[in-house]
Amino acid sequence: MIRMLRTSALIFLMLAAPVRAATSSGGASAAQPADPAQMAAEVKTEFLHAWTGYKRYAWGHDDLAPLSRKPHDWYAKSLLMSPVDALDTLVLMGENKEADAARDLIAAKLDFDQDIYVKNFEVTIRLLGGLLSGYQLTGDERLLHKAEDLATRLLPVFDSPTGLPYVEVNLRTGKTRGTQTNPAETGTLLLEFGTLARVTGKPVFYDKAKRALVETWQRRSAIGLVGSGLDVETGKWLDTESHISGGIDSYYEYLWKCWRLFGDEDCLAMWQPSIAAANRYLADDVGGSLWYGYADMHSGKRTHAYYGALDAFFPGLLAVSGDVPRAARLQDSSFRMWNMHGIEPEVLDYRASKIISPGYALRPEIVESTYYLSHYTRDPKYLAMGRTLFRDFVRYCRTDAGYAALANVVTKQKKDRMESFVLAETFKYYYLLFAPSALDFDAVTFNTEAHPLRATWLRGTETKAAGDAQSR
Repeated sequence: MIRMLRTSALIFLMLAAPVRAATSSGGASAAQPADPAQMAAEVKTEFLHAWTGYKRYAWGHDDLAPLSRKPHDWYAKSLLMSPVDALDTLVLMGENKEADAARDLIAAKLDFDQDIYVKNFEVTIRLLGGLLSGYQLTGDERLLHKAEDLATRLLPVFDSPTGLPYVEVNLRTGKTRGTQTNPAETGTLLLEFGTLARVTGKPVFYDKAKRALVETWQRRSAIGLVGSGLDVETGKWLDTESHISGGIDSYYEYLWKCWRLFGDEDCLAMWQPSIAAANRYLADDVGGSLWYGYADMHSGKRTHAYYGALDAFFPGLLAVSGDVPRAARLQDSSFRMWNMHGIEPEVLDYRASKIISPGYALRPEIVESTYYLSHYTRDPKYLAMGRTLFRDFVRYCRTDAGYAALANVVTKQKKDRMESFVLAETFKYYYLLFAPSALDFDAVTFNTEAHPLRATWLRGTETKAAGDAQSR
């Protein structure tokens, strides 16, 4: 691929003011300064409340239904989603006894030799990512063995005519199914498979996942956008609407992060025209506030003025890739959306100020971006913003047994779900926002499930084969 030059100049823009009176005019920095130590302690206490609820009512299962206090499994057999997802959060919080219990459960009970079809994307980001980060943080070889076993069982998904992965695979038989997919599911695999390739010296994992990412990018339109749905076997687009939301979101994320973690110049060369197209055709300035909406991938014509909880990851991605001014503007829009009802909706029509999808799934994305912007700007405004987010989160979502999603952010009606990403992402980003010294931000790259991955192979600790793969 031809390497493209990065834009050297950034355009500095004024920040849009959040809605709440308590944080008006000067933004979140106008509020009383947040006490980081106090907030980190609050976050840890609430995380342990959720973790204890899981242990009491759902230990050994995928996750907890926090209203009925019953266990919930994704498939016929538990794959220990919550223990694997929560492991690195436990380690980062210094909860070593709890982390050891989780590791022992995983080592003893997590068995991938199951005659079940699983979603490749979800299992990769949650389980493969969680096992790898857990291994890198603890050195527990049992976790690495589990990770390699899982990834080997997932490899058949890439055996399509295009190299794009099938949606599901049977962990025992290797049979695949599901041809209708999206850029997020085809392009959000390289951090996990690539890390495994580097630490094991087996480049097949890197090569398969990278091809899927490249094949997705090569199907972009003439103006540089990707659509919402495509066929694995033909590579044809099934839905030509483009956006940064669910179904596409982490495709953009991994283009940049695979360059950040692996130094893969192909990823940088794909990222540069992709972010330029997104900024040109998806960005939407409304009354001085910056949003990102939906557009036709071929014409760039606006189709919907939608932005929501999943889109709120984008300020963090903009910040980590170097565009902090744009990130700050978009973060203020995300915070404005949150403050409309004291918690964010799944989807908002930002031009009409109308909620399109009223649920709140305990998502972490707005917290992730707050953490990133706090890291890059050191502006106490983001600590105050995080305090507002966290205390609203506790006020409306806490239950006696854990934390519950909301069916409606207006009425605050709860829903009987506490997915594992709450433990992996939401609480972790809150904690790191207030206790940043718990992790060296510049030494890790978070996968889309907030599992921190390190380029340990660059220290010469891995095999020559991994080093050779790195130098490609």
